[in-house]
Amino acid sequence: MEPASDKRFDPLTATQLLLEVAQEHLLQPILKKLVDFAVERTAFVFSQVWMIEKGDLCATCKYRSECADQSRCLHLVVGRGRALPGAEKGLSPCEDLNSRVPLNLGPLGEAVASGQLKVIKNPDQQPITAPGFEWLGPERIAEFGICPIKFKGEVLGAIVSFSPQDMPETLAPWSRIFADHIGAAIANARAFEEIQRLKGQLELQNAYLQEAVVEAKAFGDLVGQSSALRHIVGQIDVVAPTEASVLILGETGTGKELVAHEIHRRSARKDAPLVRVNCASIPRELFESEFFGHIRGSFTGAVKDRAGRFETAEGGTIFLDEVGEIPLDIQNKLLRVLQEKRYERVGDDRTRRANVRIVAATNRDLKKAAAAAKFREDLYYRLNVFPIHVPPLRERIDDIPLLAKHFVELSARELNCIKPRLTRAAVTRLQSYDWPGNVRELRNVVERAVILARGGVLDFDLPVSGQPSPPAGPSHGPVSPASNPAQSRFLTEAEVERFERDNLVAALEAANWKISGRDSAAELLGIKPTTLLSRMSKWGLKRPEREPS
Repeated sequence: MEPASDKRFDPLTATQLLLEVAQEHLLQPILKKLVDFAVERTAFVFSQVWMIEKGDLCATCKYRSECADQSRCLHLVVGRGRALPGAEKGLSPCEDLNSRVPLNLGPLGEAVASGQLKVIKNPDQQPITAPGFEWLGPERIAEFGICPIKFKGEVLGAIVSFSPQDMPETLAPWSRIFADHIGAAIANARAFEEIQRLKGQLELQNAYLQEAVVEAKAFGDLVGQSSALRHIVGQIDVVAPTEASVLILGETGTGKELVAHEIHRRSARKDAPLVRVNCASIPRELFESEFFGHIRGSFTGAVKDRAGRFETAEGGTIFLDEVGEIPLDIQNKLLRVLQEKRYERVGDDRTRRANVRIVAATNRDLKKAAAAAKFREDLYYRLNVFPIHVPPLRERIDDIPLLAKHFVELSARELNCIKPRLTRAAVTRLQSYDWPGNVRELRNVVERAVILARGGVLDFDLPVSGQPSPPAGPSHGPVSPASNPAQSRFLTEAEVERFERDNLVAALEAANWKISGRDSAAELLGIKPTTLLSRMSKWGLKRPEREPS
């Protein structure tokens, strides 16, 4: 290793270092380049960078009693050194990143507090050892300089350089130049790291928003095989790759939200956010702020700037659920977004561009609402570019077995229950019900049955199809056959027994005369195998013998 005295300060090399530092986006590489340059390309034998950070080692810090403000202190964030001839061997303490020095304490703290360059000559002859530099004793240092790092008047920390000989006065201006450039580079690096942190946070938020649409009581994730569902999927495949607005129509609980998700997932915007807005839950006076955002002070309670849903969905898709609930005065502004792709935050003069695709859904007849002047006709036609009708569950009975199986598995997993058994008889019961609440009601019924089953056979508590629900209270007075047609026809005891026998035979034949187990006649009838055998004996029923082939 060549002597330190042979190291010459080269302004061209220093300028090249500043250019390299300006291109760095991360803090640690910037600081490492600085100390490496100081030790390898100049007469300095040690170089450190100290930064003002939050107090973290206060409980074990040897300067704790001298620290007036333990919320902040100077942290050694990077250090580099090379041994001098005759100096003691071993790992240099100048690289100990656990080093801390209170603000205003010793030469380092004083230089940072004043923001002025400070040079300490012959440190080994000073009456008091400088805090943070106790390791200097055996290193034969002639002097060291402390140059505060500042950015826009704020002191961020300090560069400390140690020399075995007197430093030339020409280095002082360069120290200030380096400190100023490093201050700007540190500020930029911190801003970049903050941007990366916020970007990661937004990505997590977007993932949550997308998951909220998929998982929030998901409508079977397009589970089914009926012709109606296949038609919907075909429509989604046609419109998803385009930028056309889509209006999803259907009763409450049919799965309109999941259709919106599938349109987004199969579109070119799938990697951008999908933001859902439940228009029915927004107070009338907050619609504009919720959609377009607001600036601080634009209305009472607007304590800070806030981005709206359209801004949050930038580059992606916004799903306006229950779009028929939007007030007429807001419909005009929504129409402008659809036509001009522009909007303003509440209280702001700046016009923003909306790069979003709009998918809307409603259970209302918007055409009738437009005719009655309750919904803007021009907005209706802008939304209704490509309508998709989601049929009610009663028109998709072929999908009920797969949906029920899906919800049983989903409910058992989410509710932490033992997975119960779904029988053919139970599925038949589900298919015989007309499901006024559609898929949402089916899921609720399945969840309740999974809880009650306790790992056994599922039993669904449903009204008999076509029959009215039991009255809320007892009736008073006699009921004549004329007033209640359900009681105008009755069966005799013999007819009841004949019906029960025929029903038993039908179940046995459907189960191929299997008495017990899965898909047996007992399971189809919902009775115990012993009860089935008793009734077969009562009516003398036996499996017919097969005719010889």
